[in-house]
Amino acid sequence: MTLHADPVARWECRVADLVALFSTIARTRMADVPVLNAALRVEALGFERSSSGDDAVDAGIGILITPWFMNLVHLPALRDDAVASVGRTERHALGGAVFDFIGAHEPAVGAFSACSLFSPMFEFADQAAARATALAVLGRLRTAPESTAIVATPSPQGEPLPVRRSFLFGRSAVRIAVP
Repeated sequence: MTLHADPVARWECRVADLVALFSTIARTRMADVPVLNAALRVEALGFERSSSGDDAVDAGIGILITPWFMNLVHLPALRDDAVASVGRTERHALGGAVFDFIGAHEPAVGAFSACSLFSPMFEFADQAAARATALAVLGRLRTAPESTAIVATPSPQGEPLPVRRSFLFGRSAVRIAVP
């Protein structure tokens, strides 16, 4: 990783490092694992760095597509090598809903957290379909009113729907006002 004085260049490097890491994982650790969709490749979409101006707390959220998952990823603007957050849940509000992200650490990028959207990825025929879905999710998350939250209601089978999936795909979710 190259260290840049320019925060935008540094942020772009962070996202590029994330893509490089998961591309390497696809070729090594995940090679020949049966959950891979060979029609897909690793791609980062919609990563936007927050703009508080304080690198110590800035981060961004975007979507990472891989041949085995599609995740929302919360990536700190500066590399953090602390492994204390691995496996811990962080909550992030997006588009009027709160999502649970699980902490992770990889030596190539440091700490980050992820929220699964799809896994495995067999329902996507190609990269264009995965990309279109990711962009639609981002569009919905970034345009939903900030003053509402989504609460999952039971599905017709009586099982509660996961909040993030009911929000993203409009399934039987009830909007409630957040004070």
